[in-house]
Amino acid sequence: MSVVGIDVGFQNCYIAVARSGGIETVANEYSDRCTPACVSLASKNRMIGNAAKSKVITNFKNTVHGFKKFHGRAFDDPFVQREKLKLPYSLQKMTNGNTGIKVHYLDEDKVFTIEQITGMLLTKLKETSESALKKPVVDCVISVPGFFTDAERRSLIDASQIAGLNCLRLINDTTAVALAYGIYKQDLPTPEERPRNVVFVDMGHSSYQVSITAFNKGKLKVLGTAFDPYLGGRNFDEALVDYFCEEFKSKYKLNVRENPRALLRLQQECEKLKKLMSANSSDLPLNIECFMNSIDVSSRMNRGHFEDMCAQYLMRVEMPLKAALEQSKLSRDEICAVEIVGGATRIPAIKERITRFFGKDVSTTLNADEAVARGCALQDMQIDLEPVVQNESRPEDQVDQEGQNQEDQQNEDSSSHSKDGTAGEMEDPTAGGNKPKVKVKSTDLPVLSKNVRQLDRDVLNNFVEYEQQMIVQDKLVKELNEAKNAVEEYVYDLRDKLCGIYEKYITAEVCTVFDSNRLTLMLEDMENWLYEDGEDQPKEVYVDKLEALKRLGEPIQNRHREHEDRPRAFEELGKKLQLYMKVVDSYKQKDEQYLHVSAEEMSTVEKCVIETTGWMNTKMNAQCKITTTQDPVVKVADIIAKIQEVEDICSPVVNRPRPTVEDVPEVNEHNSGAHNGPPANQGAEGTKPSTKAMETD
Repeated sequence: MSVVGIDVGFQNCYIAVARSGGIETVANEYSDRCTPACVSLASKNRMIGNAAKSKVITNFKNTVHGFKKFHGRAFDDPFVQREKLKLPYSLQKMTNGNTGIKVHYLDEDKVFTIEQITGMLLTKLKETSESALKKPVVDCVISVPGFFTDAERRSLIDASQIAGLNCLRLINDTTAVALAYGIYKQDLPTPEERPRNVVFVDMGHSSYQVSITAFNKGKLKVLGTAFDPYLGGRNFDEALVDYFCEEFKSKYKLNVRENPRALLRLQQECEKLKKLMSANSSDLPLNIECFMNSIDVSSRMNRGHFEDMCAQYLMRVEMPLKAALEQSKLSRDEICAVEIVGGATRIPAIKERITRFFGKDVSTTLNADEAVARGCALQDMQIDLEPVVQNESRPEDQVDQEGQNQEDQQNEDSSSHSKDGTAGEMEDPTAGGNKPKVKVKSTDLPVLSKNVRQLDRDVLNNFVEYEQQMIVQDKLVKELNEAKNAVEEYVYDLRDKLCGIYEKYITAEVCTVFDSNRLTLMLEDMENWLYEDGEDQPKEVYVDKLEALKRLGEPIQNRHREHEDRPRAFEELGKKLQLYMKVVDSYKQKDEQYLHVSAEEMSTVEKCVIETTGWMNTKMNAQCKITTTQDPVVKVADIIAKIQEVEDICSPVVNRPRPTVEDVPEVNEHNSGAHNGPPANQGAEGTKPSTKAMETD
């Protein structure tokens, strides 16, 4: 089984896997390497990823997005309360005080935990991975922001278990980026040389992270980290939304914030406009048709005005850079490169401020969107039997058993103690040789965590079971939709061809002379049924309807297919027969190529060719006497079978290779007949070998 790296972003997710000698980013069923972090609940099933994103507008109350930062947070958390006002769906307080999401699913109101919603998303990512890799996927490495607390990390691990994934470890986003940067670098300094210091700046849709990393060959060390958890691309989107809401209120008398659907449409358009302004400095239009109350709206924006509006956010760019630099105890001159990743770093004003702070141009050698996932896929790799990563930042936030094991090992190395806490001895390194040894007693101390927001084991097991039930339900709905779509597709395909290529193959039994449109009318009735009474039927009903249609349509389709393919099949058979008949003629003319074939074998070939030619002529003559509306006398499958029969009989004889010199027995005094007298057809000089035998020798 493969280990996949998963970047669960606020807005989008990416999957990477190490295979074929490199790191590959996995594409989903839409051939898109990016899967939206979006879950849409409906009356019968769930839609996740790209399918869910298409429902953000039409099913906004039950389409959940932007939920990543709710992990491990209480409902009364100030951040949750601020976010609650911006969301089109409803948040609800759980019995344990955590944040829940209220939606309408399976025709009833349900409240899902954040772990369950994220588990749904991870289930989709797992299915995408398995589809691409053609094998089961269980083990994974998941990225988290460096500022995630212990509770947030535990919540994400619970979500992975709900999805049936075994999260081997969590890795900080910027550490994953550093891995992706340094793993293939061949020019890194040796461990004895001064390390290469690289700054990684990651600004995504909802957060801003900075790390400074020292690289040596085979090892990296995180020297400092800093972050702004509430600064990201969405802040710049919100600035545009606020501006246009005020403009449309004064210009069109529209209160956009009272209409959730209109507000979501405006948010989508503002995000597109922001991306366009990153590449264009001129005025750009914003047009939305039927925005509210059947009113079309339009406006304009340019990069200069946009940067003025976002000045309060741009001012916050330098603070984490300065904090990380101070923590690393490095000067700007000791920084070798500045790598930027994350969608928001494409904003020119952000690039400009990073460049100005470090006094050097930023580098974009990494894939800004996929670098984190690729680093996750590399996390378990080791170089020179040593760990790739040494991370000094925020160890208290790491939910990583490996770190605990290392600490335990250090304790064991520094003191020899038994499991029952008995005393051991350790020499005082400052003491002289005559001084007594210091006795050290080690004992296990219990560590209790209070108010840890993690799911109870029983609750987690129930969530895992319920997720499996939802997966089964989604599968049933998918199969039902496929059965319904198959009927609809067959109706459209057959109806379009009845008046075209199938017209001359319709029999009187199906379409009478007096009612030539009877089959077409039947198809139209089936189409009407699909959108009326047949809108919501069990899968078996659609299967039966399709079979009934095929009983009428398949004979017509088969006659058309046979009529089109039969000439080519007869032509191929005719070529085979001509080929083998030429071989027979060549044999009769003593062609040296076939002298190794016996007369009996060549007679079998000739007989097969003659009989098959007669069969073909008989079938072709009979076929010419019937109309296209009648079933064929001979089918293409019969002709193909006859071709194979001819090949089985003739090919082994005709294509047998001529014997080589080594294949003919050597003539010597033991087999030449010298001891037993001359052969019957020779005279007194019978010991003389034949001319043919000498030539062979």
